[in-house]
Amino acid sequence: MPEVTVLAGGVSNRTVLVQVPGQQGMVVKQALAKLRVKTDWFSDPSRIFREAEGMRLLADLVSQGTVPALLFEDRAHHVLGMEAIAMPHTNWKTDLLAGTINLDIVQQFGRSLAAIHAFSPADYPVDGVLRGLGFFDSLRLDPYYRYTASQVPEAATFLHQLVADTQKHQVTLVHGDYSPKNVLIRNGQMVLLDHEVIHLGDPAFDVGFSMTHLLSKMHHMPAHRSQLREAAAHYWQQYAAEARNHFWFASSETRAVRHTLACMLARVAGKSTLEYLDAATRRRQQHLMCDMLHHPPPTMADLIHSFAQLIA
Repeated sequence: MPEVTVLAGGVSNRTVLVQVPGQQGMVVKQALAKLRVKTDWFSDPSRIFREAEGMRLLADLVSQGTVPALLFEDRAHHVLGMEAIAMPHTNWKTDLLAGTINLDIVQQFGRSLAAIHAFSPADYPVDGVLRGLGFFDSLRLDPYYRYTASQVPEAATFLHQLVADTQKHQVTLVHGDYSPKNVLIRNGQMVLLDHEVIHLGDPAFDVGFSMTHLLSKMHHMPAHRSQLREAAAHYWQQYAAEARNHFWFASSETRAVRHTLACMLARVAGKSTLEYLDAATRRRQQHLMCDMLHHPPPTMADLIHSFAQLIA
């Protein structure tokens, strides 16, 4: 008989692990129309088909084994199945929060994002599934930026302008959920999960969204601040080294800084807050971000340095 285990994690899907003795396990995932957060947050569950399309595409872009194999789609029930990652493995977010900071994984994280961003919209069909910002808007721009603008009026002008700028830059493939919680580590290799927000858009968003997690953990973990600061710097350096030859890169760093500030504010004042930050740390991060967004640092290195100095 198959053994079925409900998997904990994200707020936007039902996910179970199906295991049959003697066979490779399978993860079955169903998109939810209403996400599991305190405030109302809705998104069309047909986004699961975008995730399936993204998995097929990513398999050809990133290193072998970085994305699980897609096994099936059930369009009637908004379900997909993918191969389960064999044990033993760990979740990178859990590792980081435990103080395990492996710069080789950080390097893979930067290199894989650059590989995703190397994909040009010119190589993708005009009517392809990944075109259009509808899911990105309902899952990122609205709950992160517009909602935060409604909660933090002093940041509203900055956030609304960032939304407008982001909508204009549809230049690369963007993952949309590039986060340590969506990375498993097995035998020293990262495996990237959760691709439902993938789209053709602004690469700076992925950089800011992902950098937020390293910097927020640096804020949260005083005993590991120097290591996490090094990890954040190493991540940006690796990504920039791989991506700098693309035509869009020169103008993307300033937007990546703005997205980092916006996401760090959104993760303490938006619809999806970081559960590991206590109330005092959330208030402090909100105050620091509101100050910094009035005069954003010119480079990502400057942002990492400035934030480290402020929380020290």
